[in-house]
Amino acid sequence: MIRLTTSQLNIAYDDRMIVENLNVAIPQGKITALVGANGSGKSTILKTMARIMSPAAGAVMLDGKSIHKQSTREVAKQLAILPQNPTAPDGLTVSELVSYGRFPYQKGFGSLTRDDRSIIQWSIEATRMAEFAERPIDQLSGGQRQRAWIAMALAQQTDMLFLDEPTTFLDMAHQLEVLELLQELNASSGRTIIMVVHDLNHASRYAHHMIAIKSGKVSGEGSPQTVMTPEVLRDVFGIEADIIPDPRTGLPLCLPYSLASKDKHAAVLKNAQEEVEMPLMAAAGG
Repeated sequence: MIRLTTSQLNIAYDDRMIVENLNVAIPQGKITALVGANGSGKSTILKTMARIMSPAAGAVMLDGKSIHKQSTREVAKQLAILPQNPTAPDGLTVSELVSYGRFPYQKGFGSLTRDDRSIIQWSIEATRMAEFAERPIDQLSGGQRQRAWIAMALAQQTDMLFLDEPTTFLDMAHQLEVLELLQELNASSGRTIIMVVHDLNHASRYAHHMIAIKSGKVSGEGSPQTVMTPEVLRDVFGIEADIIPDPRTGLPLCLPYSLASKDKHAAVLKNAQEEVEMPLMAAAGG
């Protein structure tokens, strides 16, 4: 079943086109990983699919309707997003943060209902944060913080969860902690998860579906076995790599051993530099 698609989607920063004529379909009830080199446009695509950014043309369709033409409150009941490096006010506790996930269901300045509190408690327990419920967010470790933010997203009770590089700046143990939690949430409730993943081997291990992005276009899409090939990695990342079966899971494991041709590597670096420069220019009014 497919509920979320893009149709000839164009995304631009000012007059520079970042993504052009993008057509993808997100499998319902699965984990989808967007992968690509820095500057490929994968985070921009995620933000647009999650209605954080507006397209220059085309549409993101949710249940056959343009997501950008629906009200913010209605969209918030259907999808939740965890951006890169979210921040919370000093002193805010885990419970208080998670309660924010119930805002789309409140009317005016209404207080939390019994159902709201039950969902908040479930979200905290589902992310194994009960012992930290009254602890301020700024006193938690990086992995605990990510779990708290995921708990807030769960409290929205949405069928879809978007995450932009959820393991950034986490050590290896906390990366696995967050990814295994997402895997558990998908397996237990069938929640659709769409995430930008930096580590290819994490994407292969935890995602059912992968979309490889190069310069705002799809260069590979499908199962990890379909996307994790030397040809796709050479095209998308400018690397030469051996692909072997993971000895524990049998899934593709990437072992990079050199850069591809200098011309392709230079193009990857140029795209990455431009992706960094354009938001800075837009913010500066340039």
